[in-house]
Amino acid sequence: MKVMVTGGNGFVGRVLVQRLLDADTRINGEAISSLTVADMSCAGLPDDARLRCVEGSIADPEVLASALADEPELVFHLASIPGGAAERNFELGRDVNLTATINLFETLRGFAKPSRLVFTSTIAVYGAPLPDFIDDFTPLRPHLSYGAQKLATEVLLQDYSRRGWIDGRIVRLPGIVARPPQPSGLLSAFLSDIFWKLKAGEAFTCPVSENGVAWFMSVPCCVDNLIHAASMDEAVVKPRRDFTLPVLRLTMKELIAGLAERYGADRLQLVSFEPNAELEAGFATQPPMDASAALAVGYKHDADIQTLIEAATSCA
Repeated sequence: MKVMVTGGNGFVGRVLVQRLLDADTRINGEAISSLTVADMSCAGLPDDARLRCVEGSIADPEVLASALADEPELVFHLASIPGGAAERNFELGRDVNLTATINLFETLRGFAKPSRLVFTSTIAVYGAPLPDFIDDFTPLRPHLSYGAQKLATEVLLQDYSRRGWIDGRIVRLPGIVARPPQPSGLLSAFLSDIFWKLKAGEAFTCPVSENGVAWFMSVPCCVDNLIHAASMDEAVVKPRRDFTLPVLRLTMKELIAGLAERYGADRLQLVSFEPNAELEAGFATQPPMDASAALAVGYKHDADIQTLIEAATSCA
């Protein structure tokens, strides 16, 4: 099977690429014969004869054309300008998150056989403040450009799939942890930073209250769900192609206690709180969620807090 991953050298992308190259990985029984990665940098990607990297922005038509030159049968579309960066630079967010994605869809539309495409959307499509409960009937009302661009892409992918041009699957990701501590443009970066700081025994100032509650998923669990999305028979996804993934819902106090249980009780003394009202509203008021539809078709969460911590810190 020929596979292409946009954003394949990013946080989630690197773990996905390694998983796809593992000898025992199969998608519907097929081994990966070639894997193309499109990203801004190729540095640090695995050394594998099946791997080809196209360096540059997918907003560049030449980069996109090169990445799709061998007409992949499966595409994982991860590349994006994240929330904070998209809010600061509307044009950049629009060009990458929306225009480049439409160009991707149009290129796939021209293939002789419809490609399967797994699109990583976001819980930002729900907007803020969130309602008291999330389920499959919750209205989608994004309040930032990033969420609006992702929602527009969801709608377009549903239509391209309805027309038989692409076999699309949409997964709405929660906060994926634990992202390495480096500039990312993500307003939610603190949800990852806390894992690394307490693991290392360093002080951490939490920008939301201890009773703030967030949705969590480890990057290995996320990749499991992406592989599952790619593997589902089209008959299963035709009734609905969009799923908000199951999550662990934890207060910051519960997360800190779990980290202290794993790394030592002294970690409790390393945390101070300086709540930021905007971050609290955007990332620490996340309500209960009914993800029964996603669970019913095989998507999963991390099971418990210690499983989350172990998995989240395994991919540094």
